[in-house]
Amino acid sequence: MTRPNGPVAVLGLGTMGTGLATRLLEQGVPVRVWNRTPERTEPLAKAGAFAAAHPADAVEGTSAAICTVADGDALGAVLRGPDGVLTAGQYRGSLVCASTVAPDEVVRIAGDVPSVLDVGMLGNREHARSGDLRLFVGGEERVFTAGRPLLELLGKQVVHLGALGSGMRMKLLLNLLMGIEVQAMAEAVELATATGLDRKLVLSTIAGSGFASPVMAFKSKRLASGRFDKPDFRLCLMAKDLKLVADQAAAAGMRLPLVDAAAETHLRATEQGHGDEDCVAVAHAIAPNPGTRT
Repeated sequence: MTRPNGPVAVLGLGTMGTGLATRLLEQGVPVRVWNRTPERTEPLAKAGAFAAAHPADAVEGTSAAICTVADGDALGAVLRGPDGVLTAGQYRGSLVCASTVAPDEVVRIAGDVPSVLDVGMLGNREHARSGDLRLFVGGEERVFTAGRPLLELLGKQVVHLGALGSGMRMKLLLNLLMGIEVQAMAEAVELATATGLDRKLVLSTIAGSGFASPVMAFKSKRLASGRFDKPDFRLCLMAKDLKLVADQAAAAGMRLPLVDAAAETHLRATEQGHGDEDCVAVAHAIAPNPGTRT
């Protein structure tokens, strides 16, 4: 397998960023990391990464920089804010935007950067650590070709979809399905509980049925345990992505009723204080006594 031709920066060390940095280190790739809260860099520094004080420092001498921050505002700050990647001028490596933001926002924030890709990642923290992600990529063909060795270290499937923004469009479609599926399962389980059925038996039945997708079978374990901490994907990020989907639909002259309903429910659960829990915590907004589910 062809390898990246230099060190790689990972900017943003949430669930996925930490997994990506760990994967690269285990594959022998020099890694420079940065995170808004510096303590998250410490385990990776102990594993051999260079912990940078700010984004501009992190990308110094690198062949690629992977941005995995929470939203468009954070991405803009990392790239163009004080001590940002692009503050001192053009970045000479490949800029990989793996943060889930509006497709048009990727294009706007990137501006005139000569080598930029947007990557929609499908998978969880374990997939990121093991190189088993599915990666959906937007950007110019020449940039994709140059960046492919790095992407193939991180994913078992790498698909080039077209122009910049295409990766985000695919990612939002996938999160549309995930958000609706998980909410549908939560609604079914809350109704079952309210009408006297055993919660865990209902969940095991759903997970073993032909109606369950792999993500529903996976998330059913969290619903059964009632443990929403140590999230695979935070509820507030799902709420943000469903809002982005609704905005995309409105811009295209469409109304997506299921998306609108799911976006409203996820927002309500976030407002109840569950935004930093796993996305299955949407069940809090559905339960007969919202906010009391344990």
